[in-house]
Amino acid sequence: MGRPCWLLGVVLAGLVALESPGTAASALRTKNVFLITTDGLRWQEVFTGAQPGLMTKQTGGVANEAGLKKQFGQATAEARRQALMPFFWTEIARRGQLYGNQTKGSVAHITNGRKFSYPGYSEFLVGMADDRIDSNNKMPNPNTNVFEWLNLRPGFQGRVAAIVNWDVIPWILNTERSRLPVWSGFALQPGAPDLIRLSPELEELCRDTTRLWDGMLFDSFFYQAAREYVLQARPRAFYVSFSETDEWAHEGHYDRYLDAAHKVDRYIQGLWETVQSVPAYKDQTTFIITTDHGRGSGLQDWRSHGQQVQGAEHIWIAVLGPDTPPLGERTNCAPVTQNQVAATIAAALGEDFHAAFPKTGAPLAEALAGARQ
Repeated sequence: MGRPCWLLGVVLAGLVALESPGTAASALRTKNVFLITTDGLRWQEVFTGAQPGLMTKQTGGVANEAGLKKQFGQATAEARRQALMPFFWTEIARRGQLYGNQTKGSVAHITNGRKFSYPGYSEFLVGMADDRIDSNNKMPNPNTNVFEWLNLRPGFQGRVAAIVNWDVIPWILNTERSRLPVWSGFALQPGAPDLIRLSPELEELCRDTTRLWDGMLFDSFFYQAAREYVLQARPRAFYVSFSETDEWAHEGHYDRYLDAAHKVDRYIQGLWETVQSVPAYKDQTTFIITTDHGRGSGLQDWRSHGQQVQGAEHIWIAVLGPDTPPLGERTNCAPVTQNQVAATIAAALGEDFHAAFPKTGAPLAEALAGARQ
């Protein structure tokens, strides 16, 4: 854990370049990939836990300061992050890799320059920034995304899907063109296939729950929907998105923002335990976990992001799976970028999205460097 990566990166990049696609694919143990995202969760909380200066009513809109500090306000950054995201700092830090702790020389950042959601989602799904995408409007994405591309590859047709907590994401995935099975709890694009069927009880619960935000529901519905769909349909390439972290931050409720992050960690653990309980997934599944953008820092800008917010370009990326060396929290690394996520998803499955779309970012070579012991 925490080992320097610059020299290893050079060696591994050379080995990956020399390996033929067939050899690389045959050497991989990964047969399934889950992309999991949580909107607008800062690297600061992921790597250093709750920020003491925000755990007050005045700065963070906290309702119960004493209770929040007891739960998440431990004395050290290491203890606070462990309390906030225990699965990240036990399982992923022990058996996977975490990028983006700037205090330890690991930087992860976007390349689109917008620092808000649609451009960020598009960048990690299609593998590159697109200056045409300059709003969060429901505009069909003109770019081919990695899940759409995988759905046309041999062995993946009908085994690709998404459960996403934001009603704009189906447009980012361009479901009308891509024909991907997607569930968001809202109406899809006109002409998009309505292919995902969940249990009537879950569908009814979503319909009957009062909505706090336009275009989003509670993350708990999407965790339950994702688990249900995995057990029902056995997707090989699966995208799950959560969104409450961004909404509570915008509203200035730091306690609820932390609670949402804590629950996302628990949802990821639940999904991991679910796949490890299914023979077709056990020790054959890689999780790639990230966010669409960062946020500002300080007592006010933690609520915000966008082109004018300094620091909102910084993100984090986590990888856990059978082909990921257990290097834990990366230190003193070359920067990694959001546009590498799409190619990494494909590469984990033995597919070369970067070759098919050369303008995209290259895969994270160190994250797929060899079988985990």
